[in-house]
Amino acid sequence: MILKPDYNLVSLFDIDFKELKSQGINAVLFDLDSTVMPSKSGEYPDKVKLLLEELKQNFVVAIISNNKNKEYIEKVQAQSTFPVISHANKPSPKVMREFLRSVNVLPEAAVVVGDRPLTDILAGKLLGAKTILVDSITKDKENKPTRFVRKLERLVIRK
Repeated sequence: MILKPDYNLVSLFDIDFKELKSQGINAVLFDLDSTVMPSKSGEYPDKVKLLLEELKQNFVVAIISNNKNKEYIEKVQAQSTFPVISHANKPSPKVMREFLRSVNVLPEAAVVVGDRPLTDILAGKLLGAKTILVDSITKDKENKPTRFVRKLERLVIRK
């Protein structure tokens, strides 16, 4: 099934990046909101910022977001030491493909990490990359309708 991720994990911190590197992965493309920072916060949690900085030693790291809010993206870029790309139009893999081409990484040597099967995971699959679905970084604080939709999405990918 095209929406089924290669890995379905609870947290970014459950990802075995050493294992991914041993599999030939050279680039990690992260979704922004609810994956590496609380939605619409514009602030990386300290633990996430440290992880992203550490990953840069062994991988090409980038944020690929559908967000179109210029001021918000500029705020994120100001605190990032890696590319932050907005207007991605996921699930289209076009923006991710162009970014990987610009850093000379083949899609099969990349992994896409995100919290939404219908955008992040589908985009990664269409790209030809490995995919990792993680739960929202703020899952315990999300409203009930959002949590319900997330549960439905995960039921669909289990089939």
